[in-house]
Amino acid sequence: VQLVESGGGLVQPGGSLRLSCVASGFTFSSYVMSWYRQAPGKERELVGVVTNTGGSTIYADSVKGRFTISRDNAKNTVYLQMNSLKPEDTAVYYCSAIVSRKRSWGQGTQVTVSS
Repeated sequence: VQLVESGGGLVQPGGSLRLSCVASGFTFSSYVMSWYRQAPGKERELVGVVTNTGGSTIYADSVKGRFTISRDNAKNTVYLQMNSLKPEDTAVYYCSAIVSRKRSWGQGTQVTVSS
């Protein structure tokens, strides 16, 4: 299992970013995908989840209405669209999947929201 995130960067408050996570090594279309984040000095927290078909999503209360998770199974890619970003969204963002009862993580991508 390999997960590779990209798309992070520095953005001003109120701005937007779209993160991508390209998966390989497993049948991507069969698995639920998740996004997590970890801010400095804090525990890693769930941002949201998308079902294998993309037909259903759930989000943490802190991002609901601002973030959207989607996926393209033809490209083995899951996305995290982040709008109305706040300084408290600053974190390393990870995509994740549980394959063969083991949770796998990407290397993460840094998102910094600052003026």
